[in-house]
Amino acid sequence: MSQSAPVAADERVKSEPFLTKLMKRPELGAMAGVILVFIFFAITADASMFTLAGVMNFMTPAAQLGILAIGAALLMIGGEFDLSIGSMVAFSGLFFGVCVVTWQLPLMAAIPMTFVFAAMVGAVNGNIVIRSGLPSFIVTLAFLFILRGLSLVGLKMATGGSTQLRGVRDATENDWLAPFFAGEAFGGLFSWLAANGLIDTFKSGAPKVPGIPVEILWFIALALVATYVLLRTPAGNWIFASGGDRIAASNSGVPVNRVKVSLFMLTACCAALVAIITVMDAGSTDARRGFQKEFEAIIAAVIGGCLLTGGYGSAIGAFFGSIIFGMVVIGLTYTDFDQDWFQVFLGAMLLIAVLFNNAIRKRVTGER
Repeated sequence: MSQSAPVAADERVKSEPFLTKLMKRPELGAMAGVILVFIFFAITADASMFTLAGVMNFMTPAAQLGILAIGAALLMIGGEFDLSIGSMVAFSGLFFGVCVVTWQLPLMAAIPMTFVFAAMVGAVNGNIVIRSGLPSFIVTLAFLFILRGLSLVGLKMATGGSTQLRGVRDATENDWLAPFFAGEAFGGLFSWLAANGLIDTFKSGAPKVPGIPVEILWFIALALVATYVLLRTPAGNWIFASGGDRIAASNSGVPVNRVKVSLFMLTACCAALVAIITVMDAGSTDARRGFQKEFEAIIAAVIGGCLLTGGYGSAIGAFFGSIIFGMVVIGLTYTDFDQDWFQVFLGAMLLIAVLFNNAIRKRVTGER
């Protein structure tokens, strides 16, 4: 009676060590970066950087950048770029400012109109990329200049020659929607914490931190929703598939073109959200709003694990990548270092992130 040959283990059910699974996570580099940057500033910066007020101080710019970075990350996972996202902040800010100041519309009308307007511009971007076959890098680079120029021209037309439109705060301060897009949330809670000695206060007894800036809440909510969509819904699978192998995804029934155009629209809407928040906080809009934020958003997404080739990345990674930016740009003010070192940091972090992500990609795919 012949002895049967041993059955090979099925690779599909093969278990992986926890460390191996962890190494394959795209956000690993960004999480490690946050820890390293935290340790660096814990050693070199003034201790006040990590008080509640200090944390809010660096989380506010991190949140504004992070909203853009999460949109950019989803688009990069889908295999495309949007270099016009910074100019879209200025252009959306112009439209929003005209709605509330010139047309005197309530926020209930102005905010949805701004999002629809931004989505239409994003759809134009996406359709040109899809229909022309041109790289999104080139198309959106053109729109970077087009939108920035239209912002300048539009502001001069709306104001009679100025590149700044004022009066937003006066037009929106009594609107019931204003607290959702400007100022601090949970003011009552922070007053209670101050009254019970749980947080720092001024001599008058008022809390040094009156609440959580609303952009931080938007930032966290967007990161959670984007992560859920990517990891738990068919739309997330479509995004990964569209960026990984467009032809294979299309042959499998994935509506690749629709996915990509939708991602361009989402990215533009993220820019519109940042525009609304920053315009309402400042009480005005100007033509330089969002200047060079497109590069910072893409760098934050790359630090967060997004590959330049598409098909791989993480919204949570972009979340941590943005926090790194906020910690460094604000943290340098708590040290004796020249703040111009921030530019050196940008380039170094981008290079390190690309090298790290490339090594992880080779580990995941088995390339040599």
